[in-house]
Amino acid sequence: AKAAVAAGADGLLIEVHPNPKEALVDGLQSLTPSDFARLMKELRRIAKSVGRYI
Repeated sequence: AKAAVAAGADGLLIEVHPNPKEALVDGLQSLTPSDFARLMKELRRIAKSVGRYI
């Protein structure tokens, strides 16, 4: 996701689940809500550095 934002991607698909271990599908690739919040903070900084916003 970070590289995609830095490269100018217009969209991301990020899976979030309150308990990824209990998700019926895609649990291994899902983020917890708190991990998602941390990622979004980082993505906003990256986007700003390349003249974009999220």
